[in-house]
Amino acid sequence: MTFALLLLIPLAASGLTAISRERRAMEAIHLLSALGGFAAAVLLAGEVLSRGTTSCWSGFLYADSLSALVVLLGSFVYLACAPYAIGYFRTDEANQVFGTEENPHEHLAKLRKYFTLTPLFAFSMSLVAVAGNLGVMWVAVEGTTLASIFLVTFYGRPTSLEAAWKYAMIAGVGLSMALFGTILVYYAAQHSTGGESLSALNWAVLVGGAARFDRTVTRLAFILVLLGYGAKAGIAPMHTWKPDAYSEAPVPVAALMAVSVLNCALYALARFYVLTVNCLGPAFPSQLLILFGLLSIGIAAPFILVQRNYRRLLAYSSIDQGGIMVLGLGFGGVLGPLGMLLHMTFHSVTKPLLFFCAGNAQQQTGNDSLKKTAGGLLHALPVSAPMFLMATLAITGTPPFSMFQSEFTVMRAGFAGQHEGMAILFVALLVAIFAGFFYHIAQLVLGPASGPPQRETCRWKTYPVVALSVLVVVMGFWLPAPVYALVEGAARIVTSTPAVHP
Repeated sequence: MTFALLLLIPLAASGLTAISRERRAMEAIHLLSALGGFAAAVLLAGEVLSRGTTSCWSGFLYADSLSALVVLLGSFVYLACAPYAIGYFRTDEANQVFGTEENPHEHLAKLRKYFTLTPLFAFSMSLVAVAGNLGVMWVAVEGTTLASIFLVTFYGRPTSLEAAWKYAMIAGVGLSMALFGTILVYYAAQHSTGGESLSALNWAVLVGGAARFDRTVTRLAFILVLLGYGAKAGIAPMHTWKPDAYSEAPVPVAALMAVSVLNCALYALARFYVLTVNCLGPAFPSQLLILFGLLSIGIAAPFILVQRNYRRLLAYSSIDQGGIMVLGLGFGGVLGPLGMLLHMTFHSVTKPLLFFCAGNAQQQTGNDSLKKTAGGLLHALPVSAPMFLMATLAITGTPPFSMFQSEFTVMRAGFAGQHEGMAILFVALLVAIFAGFFYHIAQLVLGPASGPPQRETCRWKTYPVVALSVLVVVMGFWLPAPVYALVEGAARIVTSTPAVHP
């Protein structure tokens, strides 16, 4: 029943929205589907915490702590974006960003496109995490790509179409490599899983026989999977689609892509990492993950320092955050995966807040340039502007915010795994990123006002900012026990070690 609710609610919402003819009906369906999906995710998390794993249809749908955590985080981000999207598109309508008084149907058609595709996006993200079969998981990841491509083109500008094409090409090539890697895993596993059968790609079957996989084929499969799902996650050097896509997509879409798509891609990578470690040992996959993780952080640092556009600034921040999570997985041991999953959890709460504040600033000022908007944002957005500065401190790992804890855990994993040089380089890059990111946002928020103080009138856009800000502050001091239990259980799946505490 829980699996059915999780997957059918967004499908039903998409179908109902497609036949709706009024904006308020679309908005109500969207809000209800987001609430229902989050409730289903909480139910799934509860079942996993009480049983350990849950499955149906002979393992076709399967959930453990890692699955439940990714589903819960994705449903939370979708829920946070739902009310914000209502205010965001109402402001677009008031500003006549698309559609005019002479042609109001254009605006309604655009809204129908958004409210129809985003539930399909949510359905695909949930299916990625609960698909017991690695082939079905690949299909679900492809589903997130198809839905998000059309959402990137939402405004229909030439730059939007260019960004969507770049995303489609890079993600398409990447997912082709991930498909080849999945096929090679099937080939490597044939003699250890009992030959050809429909269940030969089921996670529970594969992990039990991974030690008997063909080692050469498994090594090649992991390289392809890393490149493939790494392209989907925007890991360097497959990251070039991110700045364009995030700056052209509507802000709620950019927030979903920056968090949920990243989580899904890293989830898929973690599944294959476990199989590879069980077959080859940790040395081979860890070396590759450390290389790509540090490369992502290193590439993000100079672009953040010289950035002129704050939507693109957030894109390079996402490349940095993905690199941190990959690096934590690569450091391995007990603390590495724990740091990765803690970082995924804290990032899923903090990054939407950054995008919401950036979206409010862009709609208020009419542009997303750091130079044109420099100074005075605090007077124009008395709620969003200070929260923008706070979220900047949180996302860069400034204590006492929660992401400092996860980054410190990743650093500890580096020293514990005798990767001292890599850990020191990691810290140095984080300091550079903090300096550049904070400088840009401080310049944007603070400074002399160009006009009289204003107030934020759209509650649909303000309340999500306030709620997420409170949550970011609270999580710096307290993580709910059930959520930490999921994180800890997921880390045990990746490491196959007893429970630990950071």
